[in-house]
Amino acid sequence: MKKITVLLAGLIVAVAFQAGSVFADSKMNGYIDGVIGSPYKSGGTTAKGFDCSGFTSYIFDKMGIDLPRTSSSQAQAGTKVAKGDLQPGDLVFFDTVGGNNSSISHVGIYIGDGKFAHSSSSRGVVTDKLNSSYYETRYVTARRVMSNETFEAFASEQ
Repeated sequence: MKKITVLLAGLIVAVAFQAGSVFADSKMNGYIDGVIGSPYKSGGTTAKGFDCSGFTSYIFDKMGIDLPRTSSSQAQAGTKVAKGDLQPGDLVFFDTVGGNNSSISHVGIYIGDGKFAHSSSSRGVVTDKLNSSYYETRYVTARRVMSNETFEAFASEQ
């Protein structure tokens, strides 16, 4: 029993450390951290359940930025950003329906260190690596919807 307790305590510390290392010290990441683990819900726009564009809209609304409702509409907002120039707060878009024909079907928020937060239809709100075997081949584009002032206020390390 003692071994199990020690093992569980170690696992809790490891998970807590890992979660803390994903997020830089910014207001935006605090908003995201607050909904990590929320379930997926088609058409969902609240922490009770999000779809991918409902999640991005929710986070950006907290920063005073209105986004269009769908991922394909969000892919037209702001300005295009090269993958190599991503900064925290940029929206990243994917073709997850198959065929890889560059149609937009999924969106997430770049959080730095090659990672993004999103509402996965199978796992809810999570973080993943852009270069994971699944997302790397499905990446389509990125858009910057925050002004420099908004970035400084919400997405840069405080």
